Amino acid sequence: MPEAAPRDTLTSVDETSGRTVYYDDDRGTYHTWYDGNSCEPVSTALLLTLSSVLAVDPTDLETLSEYIEPDALNSLVGHWQRDEPRAGSVSFAFAQCGVTIHADGELVIDPAHRSATSNGN
Repeated sequence: MPEAAPRDTLTSVDETSGRTVYYDDDRGTYHTWYDGNSCEPVSTALLLTLSSVLAVDPTDLETLSEYIEPDALNSLVGHWQRDEPRAGSVSFAFAQCGVTIHADGELVIDPAHRSATSNGN
């Protein structure tokens, strides 16, 4: 877990389950990093981070499996974490936000999608 922001454009805004959540004011996105050595799967890390960003209880979120298969997501990210460094990412919409998980473990949540949806755009 980095003590300082991983990039100068990121500001620490919250800590959830031992994971720091950063905000990128330039992009309006939230960032955290998944540690493949932790006991929790990336799908759980995503739910906890998203609930923190949206300020809701994790049980109040939609069911992740309606958008992406959690076991497949966990396997893909686990594969990325076990092997030599890889490039790539997976992106999908969830809880009216854009979500991207990068091969290096970075989770990016873009709530701008949420605002556009709620404004009817």
